[in-house]
Amino acid sequence: MVIKEKYNILNQWVIIIQFLVFLSVPVLIRTAEAGNILSLIIPAVLNGAAHGSPGPDLPPADGDHTDIKVWKGTATCLQCHKTEGVEVFNSVHYQWLGDTPYMTDGPARQGKIDVGVNSYCINTTGNWNGCGTCHAGLGARPETTLSTRQLENIDCLVCHQDKYKRKKVNGVFVPDTAKMTISMVEAARTVHLPTRISCLQCHAKGGGGDNFKRGDMALAHGTTADKNFDVHMATTGENLKCQDCHITQKHRMAGKGSDLRPTDLDLEMSCTQCHKDKATVNGHDDKDVGRHVARVACQTCHIATYARDAADTAASEKTEIHRDWLQPHVTATGAIHPTPTMAGNLVPKYKWWNGLSTNYLLFDKIVVDPVTGRIPTSRPRGAVDDQNAKLYPFKYKTALQPLATNRDELIALDTSVYFGSGDASGATVKGLENMGYNAAEPYEWIETDTYQLISHEVSPASRALDCSSCHNSSQRMDLQGELGYQLKGPQAQVCTQCHEKEDSKGFEWIHKKHVKDKKYDCSLCHTFSRPERHLKMSE
Repeated sequence: MVIKEKYNILNQWVIIIQFLVFLSVPVLIRTAEAGNILSLIIPAVLNGAAHGSPGPDLPPADGDHTDIKVWKGTATCLQCHKTEGVEVFNSVHYQWLGDTPYMTDGPARQGKIDVGVNSYCINTTGNWNGCGTCHAGLGARPETTLSTRQLENIDCLVCHQDKYKRKKVNGVFVPDTAKMTISMVEAARTVHLPTRISCLQCHAKGGGGDNFKRGDMALAHGTTADKNFDVHMATTGENLKCQDCHITQKHRMAGKGSDLRPTDLDLEMSCTQCHKDKATVNGHDDKDVGRHVARVACQTCHIATYARDAADTAASEKTEIHRDWLQPHVTATGAIHPTPTMAGNLVPKYKWWNGLSTNYLLFDKIVVDPVTGRIPTSRPRGAVDDQNAKLYPFKYKTALQPLATNRDELIALDTSVYFGSGDASGATVKGLENMGYNAAEPYEWIETDTYQLISHEVSPASRALDCSSCHNSSQRMDLQGELGYQLKGPQAQVCTQCHEKEDSKGFEWIHKKHVKDKKYDCSLCHTFSRPERHLKMSE
């Protein structure tokens, strides 16, 4: 009935428009900006290519693509899928820009297309041609105003056809049929929903190579059977698609990392959406584990290490932990890149996170972290006394980057210059010019750092951390230092506020006696409280 109603509505539009054209009355069609897609249906009808009204070389409207006779680029898809094209155009995947409800700084709309700065390639300024390699387009830079040119710049097959390959010729992506096992017509006829392989061809190779950037997202995730590598994506595990967790609505994707600015689809993503029984105090067999769920994220216990190698792939799944632009090197493919320091099987860094993040933006004044002595490009927000925060695992990564000394601003080094020559000085000077500054501005090299949320590479439950992993040593996480669990005063002073003399028994005994048995709140000994546990606030 819904399809029939849409078909009737479109037929009514055809009659109205034909009548208006007959009377020579101008038809005003609004420019479709974010979410305004009705106007795009009208030109589709004018072209005789709306749903249910196929023209030459078009498949029927029932979704079967086998009748496609010729491939004319994205225009072939748009003849039937103009509405979907507008959805993609308005998405973060295409715009690299979007609403930022979980950023604590900067404009309400931002992204890597404009002011976003990271500790990898810094910023897209000056090198759209290179950065656009992982854009879901055919080479043109995305624009915020919808046009036929922008719609036809969308590369539908990069997400909907795993056998499709492309190469860049004069700044434009064209099919690389020499590397394909099927023709372009066959590729169009056999399109499919995105697979893990579809997503990973871009998301696994960010930053310059396989797993370089994220640390928990490698090409191996597409095909591995190794459950110990990733129990959710392994073919012998749950064999989940990306969309099973990253819910998709009208080509917008749920989910984001702590260091990513825009939110494409603002839907909650949580492990407990599938593992519902685990969200409660009684969700685990061990009641001590259950008492942690309100303050410790699932990933913290279930991803003991990241950037692990899959057992059934020849490739290394190591990740980049430092980048030095002053040390160029030639890759195996002949490209010139800054020298990365790679490492694998890494223990995450742990931080409190309440879902908000502070990210450095182009032209921001730097703020040096007094603890690390580095300039943060991304920091999760949260603290031990933040009622909305949990402990999460993060990849910690550093980089040597140029700083405009007199301005206290990071310089968007021009990567097109660097990748062509390895000349860090020339790339920095060009970067200053791109930012509107004098090429003679003084600069220096400083270290930046970033935290990136780890959510993939979940191991089987049998490999989860146990109590001793965190509580018997500060080697994995510094609970009584950086993470805020230190006593509110010297131990003797804290103990004697209730007892005649200091108790020398160990942490586990003291905690069991006072919290589990006597039900005292944390605030009696620490600087924070846990009101959700409904414990006693005084003796």
